[in-house]
Amino acid sequence: MPQEISVSYQAIKSKVYKLIDAAVEGEKSEQQIRESMQRWWKLIHPADRAVAQKYLLRVLERSHASLNSMTHAFLESGVAETANALTPAPERMAKPQPVPHHSEVSQPSKPVLRAFL
Repeated sequence: MPQEISVSYQAIKSKVYKLIDAAVEGEKSEQQIRESMQRWWKLIHPADRAVAQKYLLRVLERSHASLNSMTHAFLESGVAETANALTPAPERMAKPQPVPHHSEVSQPSKPVLRAFL
């Protein structure tokens, strides 16, 4: 019998943050994260996937916006001038993006999700 997993917002946020932490710590490569997400998605019952997709996209968008804000706040603070060796190359930095409101995220299109898997 297949394993059932929770599709609550908190459970999905926890999954995403664990993968982000593994990437930051160097424990998982980008490819390993993709594979992990694909395996995880297959464990979600098809009837629960619409809700899981909504929550996943919300967590990813908010995480992305938060990381961008932190990066740009750091670089604009002047502290980055003393840490030039640690400053990422401009082409590796994400540009600030507006975060859609809850109502805009509630009905995402399927191709968007495939971009994260």
